[in-house]
Amino acid sequence: MKKTFQLNIEGKNRDRVLDAVKHEIRKYVKRQRRVPLPEGVDYWDFDCRFGTSPDNAAVVHFATIMGLIDAVAAEGGAAFYLELLAKEGHRTARPATAPGDSADGQDASS
Repeated sequence: MKKTFQLNIEGKNRDRVLDAVKHEIRKYVKRQRRVPLPEGVDYWDFDCRFGTSPDNAAVVHFATIMGLIDAVAAEGGAAFYLELLAKEGHRTARPATAPGDSADGQDASS
């Protein structure tokens, strides 16, 4: 999905348009995740770019997209550009921790 979303549409409430845009993005992501995984792939990941236009779009993490949309809406922006491209994701094993180490990095005996 490569699309410029308009937030100011004449005759429509801006908050309703914002909700409709978020719904369209979530619906696209759900549809992409339903596509059968190729052999050896663990999950569908997404390459994401976000900006006020395609020229100044920056690479962002997928989890931050809704927050960025809310920030543009709060600033009164008229539109934003979003690029979501599905890619193959491969899980990696977490590094093993030594016995006695806790998750916060401090020794359990202190």
